[in-house]
Amino acid sequence: MRLRRRPWIAGAIAAYKDFVFLKDSFTPAGLKGEWTKIFGNDAPLYVELGTGKGDFICQAAARHPEINFLGIELQQDIIYYAARKINEADLKNVRLAVFDINGIDELFNDGEVNRFYINFCDPWPKKRHAKRRLTYITFLEKYHKLLASSGELFFKTDNKSLFDFSLEQFALAGCDVRSVSYDLHAQGCACEDFVTEYERKFSGFGEKINRCEVVFP
Repeated sequence: MRLRRRPWIAGAIAAYKDFVFLKDSFTPAGLKGEWTKIFGNDAPLYVELGTGKGDFICQAAARHPEINFLGIELQQDIIYYAARKINEADLKNVRLAVFDINGIDELFNDGEVNRFYINFCDPWPKKRHAKRRLTYITFLEKYHKLLASSGELFFKTDNKSLFDFSLEQFALAGCDVRSVSYDLHAQGCACEDFVTEYERKFSGFGEKINRCEVVFP
């Protein structure tokens, strides 16, 4: 997701600095291993990789105040809208970070995360860009190290090619894949789920939503 640059956001987002780690205002080493102190409790940590405008993480955090949620997003101009929603909902169990997911292993200690969410990430459709996909094996190996024992990854996409590719990568990583759906809204889901802004828009156009839950060995 990309937005036209809005220069005013650089000033406006500073109002949320109590729960948003802004670009150039922190070092990953200063956060790594410190998440229980940052949240002020030892609740499980769920991390959304690519938070967008925050619909998903706001719903999840409101439903589960007993969980700590961290949303990571590369683009500060997008994460501003997530920060505004979190502030308006007065959610105390959410933090946001403007950060490049390529360096995810710099942000957490091994075993520090209980669950990752990947919702509608960039599919990088060209074959030569496969290594950039967030479900590529090298990313999965990083997630595995950062996840606690039997940690999970919940994955959703409207791109079937990316979904099929991801299922292959999950198998390559030795993961147990559960609750696989190629048409989530038609088939229903016995599991708990929250709708992203992207999902709401494209499912309205008749796009099928693919979803699965992945447990690492």
